Amino acid sequence: MTPVSIDWETEADLVVIGGGVAGLTAARTASLRGLRVLTLSKGGATDTSTQYAQGGIAVVAPEGDSVESHVHDTVEAGAGLCDVDAVRSIVEGGQAAVAALTDLGAVFDLGRDGQISRTREGGHSTRRIIHAGGDATGAEVQRALNAAGLPVLFGAAACEILTGPAGVQGVLAVSDKGFGVVHAPAVLLATGGLGQLYALSTNPPGATADGVALALWAGAAVADLEFLQFHPTVLYTPGGLGRRPLISEAVRGEGGILVDSEGDSVTAEVHPRGDLAPRDVVSRAIAARMRALGTDHVYLDARAIDGFPQRFPTITASCRAAGIDPGTDLIPVAPAAHYQCGGVVTDPHGRTAVPGLYAAGEVARTGLHGANRLASNSLLEGLVVGERVGAAAAERLGERVRVTEVPTRVTERADRDVLQQLMTDHASVVRDRAGLDEAIKRMKDAVTQREAGRASDSGEPGEAGRTLGGAFAGASGTTGERGETATRITALEDAALTLTARTLLLAASARTESRGCHTRSDHPEPDDHLRHSMPVVLDEDGRPRLDQ
Repeated sequence: MTPVSIDWETEADLVVIGGGVAGLTAARTASLRGLRVLTLSKGGATDTSTQYAQGGIAVVAPEGDSVESHVHDTVEAGAGLCDVDAVRSIVEGGQAAVAALTDLGAVFDLGRDGQISRTREGGHSTRRIIHAGGDATGAEVQRALNAAGLPVLFGAAACEILTGPAGVQGVLAVSDKGFGVVHAPAVLLATGGLGQLYALSTNPPGATADGVALALWAGAAVADLEFLQFHPTVLYTPGGLGRRPLISEAVRGEGGILVDSEGDSVTAEVHPRGDLAPRDVVSRAIAARMRALGTDHVYLDARAIDGFPQRFPTITASCRAAGIDPGTDLIPVAPAAHYQCGGVVTDPHGRTAVPGLYAAGEVARTGLHGANRLASNSLLEGLVVGERVGAAAAERLGERVRVTEVPTRVTERADRDVLQQLMTDHASVVRDRAGLDEAIKRMKDAVTQREAGRASDSGEPGEAGRTLGGAFAGASGTTGERGETATRITALEDAALTLTARTLLLAASARTESRGCHTRSDHPEPDDHLRHSMPVVLDEDGRPRLDQ
């Protein structure tokens, strides 16, 4: 195996991997407590899922609402898999977390009475969603956190969490300076989601499941990856691939109506809340209607919403770029991969089973979301748990041990286009045993073909091309340091996507029921015997297995 050559080193008290709401909130909190924090971000200052969050932040309203009401709505949407204590803990922290964000300079929309304006989204029993810039809440949250001026190393990706007998010792990273080690007793995974497992997603290009893979490689458990939320309404354009513009649930909260190609309601008689039913219900209803009519999209009728361009400027711009005027035209929409409800198993303070390793935000499984995330609980979780991790990291200050050995890990990688098509075809809104088995088999074939091709091209044994040193250091072929770094990061992303796809397929196969946003057409009802999470870890050969 080819070892990794270390080109640079530095030290920190906390390394944050990811520059979105959870990561930057933790970094700020830890910095205020005197910790030396270094944040690693693969992309630029706005290349995060937070930047694209439209709807808002779910936080208990001062009137006509309560913590218990918010907890009830969250647990109901979570379809029996929420950790109620974790839900209550995070919901209770919402108002203080939003206040801290406001103190940092975030500006939320106000109503005519001068108070913060609130809207309602699917699954919520009242108007408790605060928003900014109409439909640009995430962009405002990102702006406020970026303005705090925290140290961030952009264009740097984490390759490996380095551990020893006492837990975390640091991070192996790659940047335009080459491979480097950050010696640190605490690491936070705040890497966002896994939307790039699919051909269509609302996620940015960097949502490649890095945190899930890093956690598994470090010995932590992940759970509930089978519960992948497909947003019911992204802007549909013929032949469109990659990240697609999201049409916020808030449009339906303000009166938008889902109709099919014949003008009939999509959700009538499907759920008591109709178009404001939980997202899994609406996504299944749309998928069923498209299948019944043989179409590849339905429509959102928002023509009756007064002041649509002012309330939803981002959506308006996306629609107009596609030649659609929301004031006069129906908006074509279809479901797309949106949010991973599961992830790295943590407590409500972001701690994993690996001492010194934390996770927060979309990458974490705190127990808040269960089998289906309630709308706008994501930014809430990132703010609350991110702040808690920033405080909790101080508990590791006495565990500083310098890294003395950097491992060389064997990684498997499938061709990304093949992987995305397999997951889209067989592990999308509706799944079944035959499709999942086919995806598992073809994933193995794709890895084998990729490695055989690399060995043939390079004249080296396939396994040598799969090590961190062999695959990443040998993944050049472009000119210049920046080009070589980008190629190495792509190799890391492909390895993370491959491992995560196998983990998700394993979990989806084992869950022989339909629950939340996991729908099995061959097991259409929930099974009380499966009303629990099924953690996954890696076996001695580095392959995912159920931890039972």
